[in-house]
Amino acid sequence: MNEEIRVREVLLISQDGEQIGVVPIQEALQRAQAAELDLVEVAPEAKPPVCRIYDYKKVMYEQKRRLKASRKKARASELKEIKMRVTIDPHDRDTKLKKARQFLEDGDKVKINLEFRGREQSRPQLGENLMTTILELMADIGEPESRASRQGRFMHLILSRRKDWKPKPKAGEAGAPGEAAAKT
Repeated sequence: MNEEIRVREVLLISQDGEQIGVVPIQEALQRAQAAELDLVEVAPEAKPPVCRIYDYKKVMYEQKRRLKASRKKARASELKEIKMRVTIDPHDRDTKLKKARQFLEDGDKVKINLEFRGREQSRPQLGENLMTTILELMADIGEPESRASRQGRFMHLILSRRKDWKPKPKAGEAGAPGEAAAKT
């Protein structure tokens, strides 16, 4: 930038973006100072190096703002937990899986914990059957990260959203099924 550029000639680009041509570095610096802007080396590898006249602080401010905006949009996925008993009623199971589906749609991972109590601990096939049912019901949106594991009184399974999953279009959006039929 400015006096730090150590070459004899540069290909100069004005603040408007038009190419001025190959000029000595002193002339390029004078033009930048006359416009009260900075001379910035854009492509140092080029022969001759390409320099542009613009407000360097303004450009840096814009870059920082874009970076901050992109960080704001980025969201780390969380691990949400759903707890169930092995003898859960099918309706209650479906209600909890509906919530798990919402978590997966939002991009979070879901950890499903099955709890075994009392005599249920001697019947691990109950938990395996329930986990198989859960995997079948969630197969369209979620996939297991690993096999279900049992630790003491609990059986764990972690689901993440499928890579090929696409959200269904909501009613009122362009391309929603039935919209074309309603217009005719």
